[in-house]
Amino acid sequence: MVVDAEPVPWQDAWQSALYGPQGFYRRAEGPAGHFATSAQGLPHGTALLARAVVTLARRHGLTHVVDVGAGRGELASAVAELLPALRVTAVDVVDRPPGVAPSVGWVRSPGGAALPDSLTGLGDALVLAHEWLDVVPCTVATREDGVWRVLTVEPRTGHESVDGPPSADESAWLDRWAGPSALRAEVGITRDLAWADLVSRVDDGLVLAVDYGHTLADRPPEGTLTAYRHGEQVVPVPDGSCDLTAHVAVDALAAATPGAGVRVLRQREVLEDLLGPPQAAPHDLARSDPTAYLEALAEQSTRRELAARGGLGGFWWVLAERGTTVGA
Repeated sequence: MVVDAEPVPWQDAWQSALYGPQGFYRRAEGPAGHFATSAQGLPHGTALLARAVVTLARRHGLTHVVDVGAGRGELASAVAELLPALRVTAVDVVDRPPGVAPSVGWVRSPGGAALPDSLTGLGDALVLAHEWLDVVPCTVATREDGVWRVLTVEPRTGHESVDGPPSADESAWLDRWAGPSALRAEVGITRDLAWADLVSRVDDGLVLAVDYGHTLADRPPEGTLTAYRHGEQVVPVPDGSCDLTAHVAVDALAAATPGAGVRVLRQREVLEDLLGPPQAAPHDLARSDPTAYLEALAEQSTRRELAARGGLGGFWWVLAERGTTVGA
């Protein structure tokens, strides 16, 4: 029998479960051991996304790519191998893993919203936060009879309890961004502040957040907090055994950096712009080079998956411009 632990605010339990000493993101297998993203675990996905990142960097004349929330360096390595002239730095909560391309710099991060002190004053840089903000812990609140209350959770069981009111800042965020039909919400202040902090560390360049998200027009009324383990969606229990994630309020994110020339786009639109229209695998290749033909078919399939409506194509790309380089 599992004995209930003392309930704590969701934000605290979430932080400990993912980034504590025994946290999920410190496990040896890394995120790729539990789920696939555009950046890792999806066949040909890493290579396609690397091509998009390199194209974006070259388009704006940027010479340094920084991958925040780099997992085990899969995307950073692919970028470095695709264009060796680029300086590439990966940032994550573990020490440098084996297998990372030798040219990739590695910086250890505290985890969650916290960024390394050394990650500052970045110039000529494309800073990418791919599925970072959705795992920045935040307060979870529920609305009962029109009144917002903070939810606490027992870390070992996931059992929730209703606690006191949100802070004044959290209440203001909920009033502005949760929407009138919301019954439950993840309070995105921590994500907004983390994003603003990341943007402030770039003196000249482009900052890009890629994530699952929503806007006020389509905000899910029951919230989006969920969990994944070994490729399966599971009940969110903050015991360190599973990933904990919630979609990002991308409109609130854009408003958090009003002077940064923010654009909010869909992944399917961006990939077509950066990679061009999808190309069918040439049939003649099936005779002349069957292996290459099969590779081309696989890449074509992955490209469709990355652009699929209702799937990865619905990812949001939030881009913030800093300094003069990207406007040149």
